[in-house]
Amino acid sequence: MHTKTLAELSLGLHKKTYSSVELTQFFLNRIDQHQALNSYITVTPELALAQAKAADQRLADGTADLLTGIPIAQKDIFCTQGVMTTCGSKMLANFNAPYNATVVDKFNLAGAVMLGKLNMDEFAMGSSNETSYFGAVKNPWNINSVPGGSSGGSAAAVSARLAVCATGTDTGGSIRQPAALCGITGLKPTYGRVSRYGMIAYASSLDQGGPMTRSAEDAAIMLQTMAGFDEKDSTSVDVPVPDYRAGLNKSLVGLKIGLPKEFFGEGLDENVAATLAAAIAEYRKLGAEVIDISMPNLKLAIPAYYVIAPAECSANLSRFDGVRYGYRCESPVDLTDLYTRSRGEGFGKEVKRRILMGTYALSTGYYDAYYLKAQKIRRLISEDFKAALATVDVIMGPVTPSTAFGIGEKMDDPIAMYLSDIYTIAINLAGLPAMSIPAGFVANMPVGLQLIGDYFAEVRLLNIAHQYQQVTDWHNFIPTGFE
Repeated sequence: MHTKTLAELSLGLHKKTYSSVELTQFFLNRIDQHQALNSYITVTPELALAQAKAADQRLADGTADLLTGIPIAQKDIFCTQGVMTTCGSKMLANFNAPYNATVVDKFNLAGAVMLGKLNMDEFAMGSSNETSYFGAVKNPWNINSVPGGSSGGSAAAVSARLAVCATGTDTGGSIRQPAALCGITGLKPTYGRVSRYGMIAYASSLDQGGPMTRSAEDAAIMLQTMAGFDEKDSTSVDVPVPDYRAGLNKSLVGLKIGLPKEFFGEGLDENVAATLAAAIAEYRKLGAEVIDISMPNLKLAIPAYYVIAPAECSANLSRFDGVRYGYRCESPVDLTDLYTRSRGEGFGKEVKRRILMGTYALSTGYYDAYYLKAQKIRRLISEDFKAALATVDVIMGPVTPSTAFGIGEKMDDPIAMYLSDIYTIAINLAGLPAMSIPAGFVANMPVGLQLIGDYFAEVRLLNIAHQYQQVTDWHNFIPTGFE
């Protein structure tokens, strides 16, 4: 059953080929067999089987949705009532959320089954899933390599077929980069398309939740449930939700693809570049036209992002102080000691680094020089995308400069780690939708192709991805040992 897509499993459930309880138990057994990946922080078998039993009743009553009875997993950044929500941090290692995130409520209403909560970089800060308090996640294609981050647990679980699909969040590439490194499909929607209520914030103007799946069709099914306006979220956009599956089979004849020269220069592994060239050649066969474009301000994305994101994280993480909830140090002598030691002991090294960078950038005398200037650069980058998308339908390029690197390889070099997101960060600064789809392999490790569209153009992106997946088989490959 693990070889089937979400769409195929949903069809089987509706035909009564198997029950949700049988399907859920099957995946719970697989999770138990493959604990060495460390993709889950919390597994919820009792809850999952109870939800599966309720889903079977809905299937019997004829009131089931496409997601009813489907075993999914939630990134451990989404609050789940009565279930631990840790954000991969010691700071929240004992936190049981008193309410559900809107995304979680939407899946519950659809009748989906939650298998558990997935490992992640601490507070979504990282590109390798090595900053988690609960240990590094392994890449199913090579357990000595990273799965990417921060949604590394989500990517590894879907890749290894330990969940049918999973949620992720993307602040600077945290859905797309691990999706690429683990050989799955990942979609970062337009900023504001998916509610952020109950999604613990890293950088509020950049964070966006989205689906991580085997295929584009599966991503469309998930996004149909996740998307929509939420009055509880002030950043949610009140725009009608289209039928994301309706356009999947549209022809790509006449599609205009833009290739930014800035994406294909120095720093991109030549074997990755060759793999992407082969993928783009498939689009030519499907009737697309390829146009070279230039986006000169893309080179400023990394420095702008690493001022804006840490500044917002500095503000968002100030609430974790050892007073209201979360980790509290032992025997504080006074309030200052309580704050200092609770935060010092509760946060990991990378989170502390970003809090310090952000606090510095926002401090008196530096706000204009750093934060304000970074926001001006952000506008320039947005204008570059606006100009490019006025001439082409979609922008394509790499997701990562190379395939997955080794565990521990970049942990002592923050700059090298930050540069692994060089092709994804600009999209978050602009708030655009983007996808990573499997495009081949280099030395038996997956390579992802990035698709970038205009605001709320998810229907078109899913169509472009789906048509490619109809003529290629990369998204169906399963890592050795997980067949």
